[in-house]
Parts: sequence; structure tokens; C-alpha cells
Amino acid sequence: MISRKRFISLSGSAVAAVCLTPELFSLQQGYKLKKFGFISGIIDKELKGDWRTILRQAAALGYTEIETGSYLGESAESYLVFLKGIGLIPVAGGINFNSGEEELVKSINLLKSLEMGIAVVYWPWYTGGPFSLEDCKKSVERLNYLGEKCKAHGLQFCWHNHNKEFIEMESWLPFDYLMNNTDPSVVKCELDIYWVRKGGADPVEMLKKYRGRYLILHIKDMAPGTAMDFECPGNGIIDFKAVFREAYSQEIDHFMVERDNVPDGMACLKSASEYLKNLRF
Repeated sequence: MISRKRFISLSGSAVAAVCLTPELFSLQQGYKLKKFGFISGIIDKELKGDWRTILRQAAALGYTEIETGSYLGESAESYLVFLKGIGLIPVAGGINFNSGEEELVKSINLLKSLEMGIAVVYWPWYTGGPFSLEDCKKSVERLNYLGEKCKAHGLQFCWHNHNKEFIEMESWLPFDYLMNNTDPSVVKCELDIYWVRKGGADPVEMLKKYRGRYLILHIKDMAPGTAMDFECPGNGIIDFKAVFREAYSQEIDHFMVERDNVPDGMACLKSASEYLKNLRF
């Protein structure tokens, strides 16, 4: 039998443990990602075959979310049932920046039929860049409109960056202009970590500069060397520990693995999953 004195001592230790701050737990053990997903384009070639088996394999690797622009199989409804059955939640999908009204509504309705909460514009420009101040003004007007349109249909909206948003123009970076002149209540950003680095900026500093404006991070790595080629997460030079620490401080909720021009999509998903599951930050 535990004595009263011993019980009080043990109870006090338990209370002290509970009261330890998250920062102290972080220093002792390190945080880890609670969940992560992938963008379907990384396995686009594989999905042209037995897509059900491929998606089951992705879910078995530990992925719980998917970003995708359409559905596979007979209908959006049957695809959604399949995804939920294997533990993959559709989070976000694309809409075209300059689509007509009818196409825009059709795209939004497709995302809603897949129960996605976020619509993404992957190229928020009317031109190919480099961008001028006039290009930025036109994009801001359109982005604000799309944000309002998505909000009216119950969706959040964000735009996706590339490296060209970090090429200087008249006294602004295009990235800064878009972030400062779009309505923060309806226009967010899906920050692609690789493209920020390729553009010459610091992903962590960009996260800090626009706190509260990010819904999704694209987790894509950069190979060493002057070519700055694409790499699977964990195999390159980007400091994802620092990225995730800042992202968690902002309660960013979605982390999507991606790699452009990937030679073996499933191999990339496997290595990225192992890296992310074991990473402490």
C-alpha cells in the first residue's frame, strides 16, 4: 500500500509533468508531423494503371490526405467513397485562373462533390513572366474575385507560388505585391517550399512575414548543386526542420509531398514517408 506521503509525492510529480510547456517537450523530444499528404501528380504515371492498388499502397505508407484535381473511376461520389475507405481525405484541388464563369462554377462544384475544403490556382498570372507591376495589379483583381467566389460556395481559396514571384520588378517582389494587395480574408497561399528557395528567398522568412496567410505547404526538396534540381523530401538540402517548426507555430494544417519530373513516383512517396515519419523538429 502506498503511504499518504508517497502518494502526494507521486501526484506532485504527475502535475509537474502535465504542466511542462510545449516548448520544453519540444526541446526534450521534438515535435513530429501529426499527418501529411501528397499531390496526386507525383504518381500520375502510376495512376494510369491500377489506380486503386496504387492509392492503397500510398495510404499504407502513412499518407492520410490527397490533393487532386479530378476523380478516378465512374464518378466523384464513388471515388470519394473509395478514398475514405482506405483512409485518404481529399483536401484541395485546382481551378483555372482565367476560366469562364461556367467552367469556374463547374470546377468548384467538382471540388465540393469530393468534399474538399480548399480551391487552388496553380498559376495566378495572365502571362508567363517575369512579371511587371501591371501584371500584378491584374492578378490581384482576379485573385480577389476568385476568393470571393469560392467563399460564396463554402470553399477557402489560395494561390500557388513558383520562383518567378521572387524576381524583382519596380520596387516590389511580385510575391510581396500579391500578398499585400489581395484580401487576406478570402485569398490565402499554398506555399511551395522548393520554388521559394529556387527564387532566392528563405522559406522560413516568408512564412514569418505573412503569418496566417498559408493553408498548405508543398513539401518538395532541392538537390545539391548549381542546377537546383527537384528532389524527393529528405534527400535534398532544404532545412525542413526549420520550416515545420515555423509552420506548427502558425498552426498550418496541411503538408503535401510533391516532386516535379519524378522518375519513380511511388519510390519518392515511400522515401518521403519514411523521412517525415521519423523527422523530429
